[in-house]
Amino acid sequence: MGAAPSSGRPSVFDAVGGEQAFLALARAHHRRCLADPELEHPFSKLDQHPQHVERLAAYWAEVMGGPPRYSRSGADQSHVLWLHSGNGEIDDLGRRFLACFLAALDDAGVPADPELRACLRAYMEWAVADVLAYSPTDAVVPDAAPMPRWGWEGLVR
Repeated sequence: MGAAPSSGRPSVFDAVGGEQAFLALARAHHRRCLADPELEHPFSKLDQHPQHVERLAAYWAEVMGGPPRYSRSGADQSHVLWLHSGNGEIDDLGRRFLACFLAALDDAGVPADPELRACLRAYMEWAVADVLAYSPTDAVVPDAAPMPRWGWEGLVR
């Protein structure tokens, strides 16, 4: 279980349904991206990590208050930003990625609670903007960027 916030609500991690729910979400999202005519190419790369979906699930789970499996694997936020950096103008891919994520929430059976869905949407909008900030071909990714933490009220500082 994730850490419960001081408000008495479960963590976002727990509200989604824990690790298995994030794995289902990552799988559903990946399927949606592969079906998208623009996202299919970057999501079907042969050089993609063989456990991409599992790593994505661990990353999202950790960001949302779950166990630090992603960061314990030796990866960090700088690595995430580096993976997505230097691609040039890709704003439409960000919009498509968000749309796939929102549709995948239903595919994966994430609870339809409006507050939870709004929280997840706000996170993904923030995450897409964060990644797109490093899309210019001359972007420099900072070393040791802290893992983001997302709660019911947004980014936890």
